Amino acid sequence: MSEATIRLSIFIGLFAVMAACEYFAPRRELRPVKTKRWLTNWAIVIIDSVLVRLVFKTAAVGGALWAAENGVGLFNMITAPIWLAVLISFVVLDFAIWLSHVASHKIPIFWRIHRMHHSDVDIDVTTAIRFHPIEILLSMVWKYAVVLALGAPAVAVLIFEIVLNGGAMFNHSNFKLPLWVDKILRILIVTPDMHRVHHSAIGDETDSNYGFNLSIWDRIFKTYIDQPEMGHDGMTIGLSEWQDEKPANLMWSLSVPFISQKKQ
Repeated sequence: MSEATIRLSIFIGLFAVMAACEYFAPRRELRPVKTKRWLTNWAIVIIDSVLVRLVFKTAAVGGALWAAENGVGLFNMITAPIWLAVLISFVVLDFAIWLSHVASHKIPIFWRIHRMHHSDVDIDVTTAIRFHPIEILLSMVWKYAVVLALGAPAVAVLIFEIVLNGGAMFNHSNFKLPLWVDKILRILIVTPDMHRVHHSAIGDETDSNYGFNLSIWDRIFKTYIDQPEMGHDGMTIGLSEWQDEKPANLMWSLSVPFISQKKQ
């Protein structure tokens, strides 16, 4: 199977699993606009996917294959065991995504784009696929740059992409993990309760818990918050200015970067 087929198959399978987990063990009661939100968030990811293929032709795995063929990047210039190259590439890519996420909050022009993701008034598995097309394109440029600089093995990039997508769906999900399981998992990986804090309408909480896969970066750089101030049941999700049905509308969501709003 092609790389795209493998990724799509795993994506659909993991999405179905997380959607089922949310249905049978919900963490929070979702608002009545859930159906409209889901339609909008799915429309966004379809637009993103088509646009990426039109602009880049291949995913980051294609960049890794090109780098290997042309001797570009660190691991294509030195001799290293494949397992070590894969491990280092995975960790570096994860840190790069964490760093770009921080930048999307700290740099005003990037925040204007990224806030479409945060404007979702609920957080569930579909929030994981709610990213503005402009942000997706910028993210691909950054990912390509890191992959080429590393000379990351194609298998490492494929593994990372699958884990990143799966991890995002897991930690955005409205799935109620037993608290003791959450406590153990978040030592290494980002759990739904940990990432939900990041989607709080309280500014200090929004500026925390940036990780998508590994939880260690937030601990190392002191951007970690254990629990939301109002508790998971009482916290408000989204952005305080937009606590209505607008974020569930597709055209409004796509226009968010061009709407004036003060950074929280």
